[in-house]
This record gives sequence, C-alpha cells and structure tokens, in this order.
Amino acid sequence: MAGPAVGLWLFERRGFEEIRDGVIPWLETFCGPVDTEPDGDLAFRVRESAVLGLHALDTAEAGMFFLSEDDCIPADDEDYSDFSLPPVQGLILSGGRSGQVNHILLGHLALTFAQRLHATIDFDGVLGYTPGDRAEEAAGLARARALVAELPGTVREVSYDTGGGDRWIRHVGDLQFLRAWLQHPDFRLVK
Repeated sequence: MAGPAVGLWLFERRGFEEIRDGVIPWLETFCGPVDTEPDGDLAFRVRESAVLGLHALDTAEAGMFFLSEDDCIPADDEDYSDFSLPPVQGLILSGGRSGQVNHILLGHLALTFAQRLHATIDFDGVLGYTPGDRAEEAAGLARARALVAELPGTVREVSYDTGGGDRWIRHVGDLQFLRAWLQHPDFRLVK
C-alpha cells in the first residue's frame, strides 16, 4: 500500500540530477541504503531519525521513501494567483507505506528538504479534511480551513481542475506552517 506524499515547489529551476546528486551525501548520513532507481528517482530508508529531530521514533515500521521530479508543476489548471511568481519546478517526496510513523517521517523529511532547497510545501490535498458525502463537504472544508487558520505560518489554497468542470483545492504552506503542523495533535499528511 502506498503512503502519503507531499510536493516541493521550487521557484528557481534546477536540474533534477543536480538536486538528487546534491542530497545523496546528506541522505547517506542517516539513511541506508540510498539508491538511484532506473528512472532516476531516489529511493531510501531512514535509518536514524535523530538527524531529523526525532529522537524517540522507532523506524522499524517505516517503509521506503522516494524523491522524484514532478513533471506536472507548473500545471495549466492550477491557480497560482496567491503567489508573486508561480512555481517553475516541482518535486515529489513520498512514502512507500502508510501508518503514523511514515507520516511523521515524511513530514520531517519534507521540512528538511524544503529548508535545503528553499521550497514551498504542497500538501497534495486539504489538511484535516475527511471526505464525506456531498452534503458534508462544506462543513468538512470549513473545519479544515479553521484548523489550518489557527496555526502560525502561511498556508494558501491552490485550486485545480478535478475534471468535468469541477474544481477543488490543495493546501500549500511554508516552513513555519509545516513546523507547527508537525507539532499539532491531529497531524497527518494527505494520503
């Protein structure tokens, strides 16, 4: 079963190979093995979570994590009007498994990657939103908006096409917001 994923939006273009090759030595200090897949993506397993500030996390239940280029960023159907410039490149950081330990590790990996790459974090959905039937959609979205509004940092809603003329949103936040979200009792990434 696949796990959660986040996007990392870059506002200055860099070659994916340059990014990948630049993070491999760092990843090798706390991950093992770190492999380059045949398609060029990175695959790694977190061995020592203390490097990410997680001193008491048992990584035995953790799956593999992957870093790949997101060929869909920038997307023609997304509304980037809340940004002074649209993203020019995207990366996908994903977990191979679900489960709380994988959400926590992925969140901390995203924080660290975003710091290293000066990236904005695309949460790939609406944080705190549980899909329900159409009648509950507005109430669930209102609860999710209230949840993210109470946290420090900046989070934006980016709308996109869902097909058939419908639109939906995804949360995109900064480092301060992700730090606060990681400490929130309801922390969970979108899967």
